[in-house]
Amino acid sequence: MKIQLFSVEEANRLLNDIRPRVEALVRAKAEFDRAQERADLLRLATAGASPENPDVGEMKRLDARAQSLADEISTGVTAIHRVGALVKDLDRGLVDFYALSGDRLVFLCWQVGEPEVGHWHPLEGGFSGRMPLSPSERD
Repeated sequence: MKIQLFSVEEANRLLNDIRPRVEALVRAKAEFDRAQERADLLRLATAGASPENPDVGEMKRLDARAQSLADEISTGVTAIHRVGALVKDLDRGLVDFYALSGDRLVFLCWQVGEPEVGHWHPLEGGFSGRMPLSPSERD
């Protein structure tokens, strides 16, 4: 995989394009989790039940919906990765962009709900190592 490097300005420009898709993926992931959890509960509750049991039918519908959502999520994440951004966490809506800080490779970091890319972290630091960009880094 070739790494694409972004300036803060370039990351924010790309973010304007991908933000709606990321937000949709976060919603799809939440729906997937709900469908999967309900289907898992029904699977336990209907063990040995006849196929005509309404709960078995609901479980099958939820399984189909979860698979459809999984396919949608996979396609969406792949499309975002193709343009150089990295989806890191769909529960939080985290997206990282490779960047250079001096001669050091870092991630510029954005989370759904933030107006723009305003943080960075070392490659090995993750979200817990997130630090705000200085005013000079934002320009």
